[in-house]
Amino acid sequence: MDIRKAVIPVAGWGTRSLPATKNIPKEMLPIYKKPIVQYIVEEAIGAGLQDVVFVTNQNKKIIEDHFDRSFLLEQLLERGGKMQLLKEVRQVADMCNMISVRQKEQLGLGHAVLCAKEVCKNEPFAVMLGDDLMFGMNAGIIELLDAARTEGKAVVGVIDVPREKVNRYGIIQGEEFAPNLFRVRNLVEKPKPEEAPSTLAITGRYVLLPEIFDILENQEPGVGGEIQLTDALQGLADQDKLIAVKLQGQRFDAGDWVEYLTANIYFALHDEELHDDLVKRLMELLPCTDLNKK
Repeated sequence: MDIRKAVIPVAGWGTRSLPATKNIPKEMLPIYKKPIVQYIVEEAIGAGLQDVVFVTNQNKKIIEDHFDRSFLLEQLLERGGKMQLLKEVRQVADMCNMISVRQKEQLGLGHAVLCAKEVCKNEPFAVMLGDDLMFGMNAGIIELLDAARTEGKAVVGVIDVPREKVNRYGIIQGEEFAPNLFRVRNLVEKPKPEEAPSTLAITGRYVLLPEIFDILENQEPGVGGEIQLTDALQGLADQDKLIAVKLQGQRFDAGDWVEYLTANIYFALHDEELHDDLVKRLMELLPCTDLNKK
């Protein structure tokens, strides 16, 4: 199975991150030294995907600009002798073959995927959402690509969550047929903890086959009048055409403020130049919080 494209939907409003996202796309919020979307693209390229398809809107041009050349900035860096920064800026522009398609109406994740039909055509492809950041050796979309090539089926990524939090996610029902691999029989959207069939929650990583487009085109709108990708995946599960991979590595939900801030600290602590001063400053701040009172 030749999988070359990563579809990255970036047309959403980022309401979970307001007011920071009032005028700045959520995907461009920085985590440590990079915007969120750059980590997603780096994950895709690191997994061997060649083309990045942004499903965007008229207000997200800044994302495309980030992965383009900035000749004025490059000239300023070169004149200032800041050659390492110049190298890093050029690497961002050269890291991917970028394709952009417009989602003219925000009609759900399924509709966003459908917008990429003419680009992906008859090829299998990955879908990567910017809310979920995955880090670790061979972690993230590469795990799904390996499973898709081995099993020849569509794949969703899942993580194990505490039972009291299952009502925040889509939860799968299925059976494990190999280590960390599950045959998906059913998908339940945000179930009550006592009714959840498992604690395996769907996260923002998918590998889909071209047949998903036919399903989405003929699908009735679901919750909120939107074309839900989960409904299309249920159709695949009903035909025994969907498996799930329990993802390894470290995961951060960039749409959750605690997770977002933790991700920043996580990367800063891995910077040898920042580590000691950051730890010292954090220790100074801790007595100013209510943590020591609990």
